[in-house]
Amino acid sequence: MDSILRIAIQTKGRLNEDSMALLTETGIKLVASSRRLISPAKNFPLEALFLRDDDIPQCVADGVADIGIVGKNEVAEQQQMVEIIKHLGFSKCRLSLAIPKDDEYAGLEWFSGKKIATSYPRILKEFLAANNINADIHFIAGSVEIAPGIGLSDAIFDIVSSGSTLVSNRLKEVHNIMDSEAVIVATPNLSKEKQAILDELIFRIEAVEKGRGKKYILLNAPNDKLDQIIKVLPGMTSPTIMPLAKSGWSSLHSVINESEFWEVIGNLKKNGAEGILVIPIEKMIL
Repeated sequence: MDSILRIAIQTKGRLNEDSMALLTETGIKLVASSRRLISPAKNFPLEALFLRDDDIPQCVADGVADIGIVGKNEVAEQQQMVEIIKHLGFSKCRLSLAIPKDDEYAGLEWFSGKKIATSYPRILKEFLAANNINADIHFIAGSVEIAPGIGLSDAIFDIVSSGSTLVSNRLKEVHNIMDSEAVIVATPNLSKEKQAILDELIFRIEAVEKGRGKKYILLNAPNDKLDQIIKVLPGMTSPTIMPLAKSGWSSLHSVINESEFWEVIGNLKKNGAEGILVIPIEKMIL
């Protein structure tokens, strides 16, 4: 392919780290550079453009980048003409209202007449209007959590992940307005060639996702115990069964969820399974 798909990625921070890890898992190797704005891939028709997260939706909408990995919260705030084509399940957070720890809170009416500091004025304005709350929105580009402590606002509306930042600033979360995670957004009307590259990228990402939290398991079992073991060990459709050189025995291969691992292993042993081998799954293609 002669075309190159340009992907916008956050310059630094957790979203950058998660995005770069995802590309690595899909087998895409970017040319390393200590001071970089654009990094081409060595083995895939893609190049990465590194930007501030709040610049990514507009750059994708304007066609400067073809696609971007960005928080869903930024997509909602920027309201650019981009299409969310894939939820990625990482860099999860929420946008919440928080107030001083010692203030009593009886409900959303608490915010009426109050000043709220935020980096997301558009999302907050829409929420307040939908709930008939008249409050003063004070825009702050960063360090929103310090605003109540220095008398700049009565409350804040900001990203919450673990909640530790709120605690350290003597704030408490009182209302979650929006859940967010990393998403892939695309510019409208990609060319046929670039759409084909994007389709291949999505295919690889989904193969990586399907392999997460899964284990490949191999075991030996007597043939007269196969029915019981199959009930314990379902596969994606059904386990693979192959006869062993030892008469009356078979080998079973299947996939199990890691969350069920120890319970399944215990039941397999009770039902006569032997020689159980567990292998991590890197990718899975159905």
